[in-house]
Amino acid sequence: MVCRCGPEVLIKRHDAAQDDGEWRAFLAAHDFGELIASGRGHDVPVVVPTHFIFDGAKEITLHLAKPNPVWERLEQNPLAIMSVFGAYTYIPTGWNADAPVPPEEGVPTSYYAAVQAVCRFEIVDAPEAIADILTRQLAHFQPEGGHALVDPAVGRYAGQLPAIRGLRGQIVDVRAKFKFGGNKSREHRERIAEQLDARRWPRDGDARAHLLRRMATS
Repeated sequence: MVCRCGPEVLIKRHDAAQDDGEWRAFLAAHDFGELIASGRGHDVPVVVPTHFIFDGAKEITLHLAKPNPVWERLEQNPLAIMSVFGAYTYIPTGWNADAPVPPEEGVPTSYYAAVQAVCRFEIVDAPEAIADILTRQLAHFQPEGGHALVDPAVGRYAGQLPAIRGLRGQIVDVRAKFKFGGNKSREHRERIAEQLDARRWPRDGDARAHLLRRMATS
């Protein structure tokens, strides 16, 4: 699958996904995002924060409550975006300044990973199919067990299925961006990695891991 660098997202060559495996691995490891559905003829889209599961190849599945306004938009236009981001952190002026630029005159920047998966969604209303989605979500998010079986005919969950709808999305396009100083020298990125390791803000470790991983394969 080709990752398109279209006008919707600025993706410079050095920030683009190195291959499909890179964005797929990121999407598999980050199972919470924003479902963005524009529908037809609206000024702004509906944006739904939600958990989801990704099959590792091309399908995203989830469920939402029936009152959610996203259903009308998806009925108007089944194309929507699952937007996921992570490993974001701030790179201050001094870190990003290379001699002879004074540290206080360096240009700060952000490091982050972002994947926008454009999907063609199918709305799922059959109780058996919704139960299948819920079963797979429970297995993913609660692998240790401790939950009832999802049976569309009997049990506590059976009575709650009419309150939700499922979604299956086939990925048709991906816009992936891994902004970790790919336009900088190896020495510069090694210095940033050291600074991130020393500072240890909440997402510095993730950003450092992406920086080093991409540097090792560039």
